[in-house]
Amino acid sequence: MAAAAGGAAGRPWRVIPRPVLETVLHNHALHPRVPQPLLLHGPRGVGKSTLLLNRLLPQWSEPPHYAAFVDFLHPAPSSPAHATAAPWSLLADTPPSLPSLRLQLESALEELTRAAVLKGAVGSKDVLAALSRSHGLHTALSRLAGPAAGRGRGTSSVPVLWARAVLAATSSARGEDPTFRIGEGEATNCSMEETAYMQEAMAALRVAKELLRMQEGWRKEALREMNRTGRFSRPLVNSATDWPCLLLDVLSGAAEVDFFQPKLVLNNVDVLKRATCEDETMVPATMYHDSFIWRVIALGANEQCLPVFMSTSDGYYSSQAFVDFGFPNIFISRETFGWTQQEAKLHMVSEFFSEKEWKVVDEILGTNPRHLSEIYMLKQKASRPEVLHDTNIEEIVDTYLAHLQVSVVNPAMETALSMVQKFASDVREGKIPENRLSFGAPWRHPPRTDNPDTSYKWAKIQLMNFVQSFVNTEFGVTIMSLRLATHLHFCYDSLEILDDPAAVAMMEACSAEIRVEPSRINIILMATCNTWAKLPTLDERSRLQVTRLCQENSLVSRSDLNEPGTIFNSMVWN
Repeated sequence: MAAAAGGAAGRPWRVIPRPVLETVLHNHALHPRVPQPLLLHGPRGVGKSTLLLNRLLPQWSEPPHYAAFVDFLHPAPSSPAHATAAPWSLLADTPPSLPSLRLQLESALEELTRAAVLKGAVGSKDVLAALSRSHGLHTALSRLAGPAAGRGRGTSSVPVLWARAVLAATSSARGEDPTFRIGEGEATNCSMEETAYMQEAMAALRVAKELLRMQEGWRKEALREMNRTGRFSRPLVNSATDWPCLLLDVLSGAAEVDFFQPKLVLNNVDVLKRATCEDETMVPATMYHDSFIWRVIALGANEQCLPVFMSTSDGYYSSQAFVDFGFPNIFISRETFGWTQQEAKLHMVSEFFSEKEWKVVDEILGTNPRHLSEIYMLKQKASRPEVLHDTNIEEIVDTYLAHLQVSVVNPAMETALSMVQKFASDVREGKIPENRLSFGAPWRHPPRTDNPDTSYKWAKIQLMNFVQSFVNTEFGVTIMSLRLATHLHFCYDSLEILDDPAAVAMMEACSAEIRVEPSRINIILMATCNTWAKLPTLDERSRLQVTRLCQENSLVSRSDLNEPGTIFNSMVWN
């Protein structure tokens, strides 16, 4: 639903409200503290980011509401329009670095904490109380407080050392970060006592940040050893998230109805999990991601936390995250699939597309708002001389499908292939239980060697074989069973279709083309296969080559690979 500027002769694309979903999210944000984070998930392009940026964040940024917005996929936007300028299908495939994402998260929370200090909601004692709950402070405070800390054994308690360290930070230039300093004109309407209280709170936050950085530095060699040996240590991993979680703790304690109500919005949180990190003294991105979410959950369960919204398009959060974090209702889950066909027609016909054009677009692409907005952009620009297609809607859709294949379908397929290859590796290492390798299953006998080329070919055959079979059955999955599994989350493993590594890979990696149907599992597979079936890119020679590979490997086939009119006319990997 990203806003797209239309041509001179046509209407510009507009953001269409989603009243029910907006009300659900806004009602959650009205609480100053909540026991659980909220997970907003669904396929890419259905308008999650646009909903947050254009519809909800403006309301959540008006006092007494304050919102910190972190988009891990984009740089920090200066405006909602800037954040939605680049379509997700045109983004770079290179994952960002963990240090940059970590800085982005911490900077957003620091700005939110700064606003709390200027409101008078946070003081030095609040910061010390939050620190003392989970950290030993004496040694680090002794170093920060300076030589005076060593004078007299009876005066070296933590509160005394804290007061000295805060006083030293207030009277010196230590901590050059301007975030925790009162700027000119920010406290003009405050009394001297109020200004001093704010300055002390700012100094306390600088001391806390320096203290936690010092303690993290002491653990660097231990982190290097942990990364080298592949072991896991919760205290070491938590040291990387100590600072943002401390700020969350302080902000949650300061939250108050009609005075200061902070919120944290994490958009594309799955990118944090896939970030890269070359520093051996830092925790891996997956551990950082898990540690931060674990501590948010723990803060909410133990003491209640400010509202945290996590938005993602990764299928992992729909089907597996609750298993990894140990409880079916660990998150407040809100899932959106965009518009139904009736809703999309109501919004699109006559304003953006004619009745005839809409029939073509709906039949080929469905009702994904992102696709509709980009098709409308192409339609508006079709009259320009530099454009390669004409104004015929079929030609426009063909051009857009070619773009989707290059920018979306092929990369998603490579991701799915890597997941199936990982399954083959896990089978060789004995990590897959025997009940998933039932007799007669096509995936029962992966390659016995770790040859990358053989593993790649086997994974390719598995995926193509599964997609063809699913198309041949006309996407036949029992809706009642899927609905039951959706409500009883831990029953997922009882569904035979999810024993297939190809099905799981397509659910998690190929969820960009999802349509609106009663069952999440069925629509992911249906829409992905259906989209591939509309991309005629594999020639007869490639089809025969894949058939020969199947015969050479003597694989148990799900269906006849030579049947015409199936996925072999629809997919290609170079």
